[in-house]
Amino acid sequence: MDRVVYDRMAAHDSTHWWYRARRDILHDYLRRYGDLPKDARILEIGCGTGHNIPMLARFGAVEAIEIDPAARAIAAERLGRLVGDAPLPELPGVERGAYDLVAVLDVVEHIADDVAALAAMATLLRPGGKILIAVPAHQWLWSAHDVVNHHHRRYSKARLAAAIARAGLRPQRMRWFNSLLFPLAAAARIAGKLSGRDDSDDSPPPRPLNALFETVFRLERHLVGRVPMTPGVSIVTLAVPGAVPEPAPSGSSAR
Repeated sequence: MDRVVYDRMAAHDSTHWWYRARRDILHDYLRRYGDLPKDARILEIGCGTGHNIPMLARFGAVEAIEIDPAARAIAAERLGRLVGDAPLPELPGVERGAYDLVAVLDVVEHIADDVAALAAMATLLRPGGKILIAVPAHQWLWSAHDVVNHHHRRYSKARLAAAIARAGLRPQRMRWFNSLLFPLAAAARIAGKLSGRDDSDDSPPPRPLNALFETVFRLERHLVGRVPMTPGVSIVTLAVPGAVPEPAPSGSSAR
């Protein structure tokens, strides 16, 4: 990611509506469907400034990896110990077969070979372990935000499921989220492209609007996984070892 992205994350990850509500949504999703053992061993890969660490720490002992030096220093201060710098997909020096949960929250889209990255994460899991994955959705929403964040792609559910399966994993509870604000986000992206004002600035809006967006987005903590969600700006899923078997061909005609 560009340096400015990490700087904005450090400045706003405790106040911006998106970070604050998203942490609550992911916490409740993981609480309902993670089925983690008590005092789970957890690794967050691509932890940025470490703003997810307190949320993940409610489920067990957290370790973290971040390749950006400045963000890693902030994350280490929040974690209270060193944060690793092993890059994906190789993850050199990271203990294999050791973790109950690997969390990659808006990380996989940054990796050129997402299948290799997911396959490497699978080797880190203990028996019964899971990978918590969140990614941005809809390639047609591609904007300056994706460029400055050095994204390689945005995902459809089918594209994410295919990458997970090719890595020898199986998706569970794949769901849209950030759905309630999706029409507004889509309109803003489209308007930016049509007007030539496609802006990568993701600083918080004025305080009343920031509070309103946070309230609306946070409502999804009660919904994601429980009720069908309309398409959203993001996708969340758990991935577990064991590829989905390919369906048998039906008929002789190609479709």
